[in-house]
Amino acid sequence: MATQADKEIPGLFDRAYALFTLVNSLPDEMSDEEIAGLLHVLPADIRSTLSSILHRRHRRAGMLFLKMIAAWLEEAVGARQRGQKLLLGTFNYLPEFIHAFRGAVLLTSEVITTLGVVSLEGQGERYWDYAMGLGIPDFLCSANTIALGSVLTGCDIIPDGIVQSAPGACDANSKIHEFVAREYDIPQFFIEKPNYTDRRGREQYQKNFLACVRQLEGFIGEELDEERLREVLEKSNRCTELFYELWDLRKFVPCPVPNIFSLFTFATRFTMWGRDEGIRLFTTMVETVKEIMEKDDYVAPERARTVWTYLPYFFDFSGFFNWLEEQGVVYLNDVLTACFPTIIDTTDMQSMLRGLAESAWNMPMTRQMGGDSMMIRWLDDIVHCVNDLGANAAVYCGHHSCKQTWSVVAAVRNEIQKRAGVPTLCLQGDSWIRRMTPMSVLQEEISSFVDNVLARKPRGARRKAE
Repeated sequence: MATQADKEIPGLFDRAYALFTLVNSLPDEMSDEEIAGLLHVLPADIRSTLSSILHRRHRRAGMLFLKMIAAWLEEAVGARQRGQKLLLGTFNYLPEFIHAFRGAVLLTSEVITTLGVVSLEGQGERYWDYAMGLGIPDFLCSANTIALGSVLTGCDIIPDGIVQSAPGACDANSKIHEFVAREYDIPQFFIEKPNYTDRRGREQYQKNFLACVRQLEGFIGEELDEERLREVLEKSNRCTELFYELWDLRKFVPCPVPNIFSLFTFATRFTMWGRDEGIRLFTTMVETVKEIMEKDDYVAPERARTVWTYLPYFFDFSGFFNWLEEQGVVYLNDVLTACFPTIIDTTDMQSMLRGLAESAWNMPMTRQMGGDSMMIRWLDDIVHCVNDLGANAAVYCGHHSCKQTWSVVAAVRNEIQKRAGVPTLCLQGDSWIRRMTPMSVLQEEISSFVDNVLARKPRGARRKAE
């Protein structure tokens, strides 16, 4: 498929990995002056990213986050030399399940895309354009298509297998992975979500999950070891406990949790959940938030508490997460953190596999968009988040390829108003492609919404949300 000219395009993964290898050379603690000197010599795109991740209030957590991602990439690069299978998966596939295999390493398409968008000159646009040049329709998701467009050039890392939880939840996600699998004759391993969520549906999903387990055991050449699985799931349970501790800290008014911690949370969920690296990052985030509360170290007076009903924007961390904080707009959570993890019973192999299947059922997009009624499941989860976190507004990022959400967003917005009493701002654009809607336009619309809608709504006493 790729011509010789195409093969001269450097691969997104290789370019991102080359940059992230530099992270390990940075000291764990850096002064403001050292950060300023580092940012001064970097290109604009990665400068925006690092200035947000390494903000003085949460620098220790930010550095841990960068080093966690660097370690994740390093494992993938060295997988084949260690005799391991390199698997490429969707963001709603369980990383802790793959961590339980000694003979496999998992990369996540959406995380790879995001790393390219936030760290590379030109972001991911060349790989999106390459995919479009192949005739791939532009309604497919940029979250997958940017990373897989790079794979299709023939000059990027090519996995040994593809694992998916997208069937039954997102056809666009599923089909671009299937296209790459067919192009390179790569085996796929599915966990398909039935479109019914009653007892019968859950029993079928359990069967689908167990079938995928057996298929992967045969492909990897390794049976799941009960003790190793228990070790991973005990760490996964610790991540879950810390996840909810951070969730509860978001209930305080003013909110002490930095906006970008939502990104750190779901990035860990999609990469190092069930690993020591994930536990360290969550522990540090909780400690950081408590320090912010003790020092009363808030960026600006709180003006709005927002739940993002779908996705954030990824192409400008500083212009998004940091800018919102400077405007007094709290980013409480989004659908990617509405995964509601549960503690898994580690008594025996059967209970652990049953718990893993339940976790897979509750992953973002699988839980909401793969329900028997997408609108009802999505609405129920968002209203719960709004009420539990004490939000006074919702914001919908109309990611251009997610047509299923656009089809019901008007009804969801109206129901959020009725059931939770908060307005919803609807924004257009693409979460990973800046040229769809510039950040300056998005900032203008958010400012207008806060100034003209929220400022006129009466607010209750400042409190910790119930």
